Amino acid sequence: MDTRGMTRLLVRVQAAKRRIQARALRAVPYVRPVWDFAKEPALAVLFALAATTAIARPYYVPTGSMEPTIAIGDAVLASKFAYGYSRYSLPFGAGPSSSTRLLQRMPDRGDVIVFQLPRDPGQAYVKRVIGLPGDRVQMRDGRVWLNGKELPLKRVGEGLDEAQDGAMVPAARYIETLPNGRTHPIFKLQWNGPLDNTQVYVVPKDHLFMMGDNRDNSLDSRVAETDGGVGYVPMENLIGRADVVLGSVDFLNAPSLIDWPTEFRVARVLKRVR
Repeated sequence: MDTRGMTRLLVRVQAAKRRIQARALRAVPYVRPVWDFAKEPALAVLFALAATTAIARPYYVPTGSMEPTIAIGDAVLASKFAYGYSRYSLPFGAGPSSSTRLLQRMPDRGDVIVFQLPRDPGQAYVKRVIGLPGDRVQMRDGRVWLNGKELPLKRVGEGLDEAQDGAMVPAARYIETLPNGRTHPIFKLQWNGPLDNTQVYVVPKDHLFMMGDNRDNSLDSRVAETDGGVGYVPMENLIGRADVVLGSVDFLNAPSLIDWPTEFRVARVLKRVR
């Protein structure tokens, strides 16, 4: 190639380079406004995901198995950091399965916990911890026996047990005391029900025995997974500790959505879960 041909080639290369730069400059004014518009919602979504994964997340309670502690229609806030983290701390349970948790801490007897149902991890349940690994739990005549000792039970009047049809049923209210001194209320309707006399349950390693406070209206660890119950709950399945009620709506007694505001339970807002 002679000098004249080389010069023409360089001119074409420079012209192509200028055209590319011009297109890039024209695109930038459109890219920046799009980013400015989208960055705040994107950052908000990322922050919300991080907060609900690492700190806390609200859960809605549609049943009365934890009455009188948690009412039907309560939204409880579960602290995610209380027992460390597992794959169920992540959105959609995305993560490897493990029998232990990152920063694991064993719950205390009496803690109210939100967990993924072992036989159906797509469902979240809330129950109270009664038995820890190695504990022996049994029901005798409607009373809880833990490691060979009967838990003290004291009658404290009556309450109203809300049924799934919205009806209010009078229920005897008791205070139960655990071996660590913690107390909690329970409802008891009868003493000879199907779960009032059971075998001795020996809680396996890295598992918990969970029960509802509404003792005659709770599907919990007294019923095996194979029978459609909860069974023993692996530590891996814990989501968080239920600490406070954020709000509550008695939707069962609201004829339609527009009536929900009239059934809002102001007295339950920010009520601690004990």
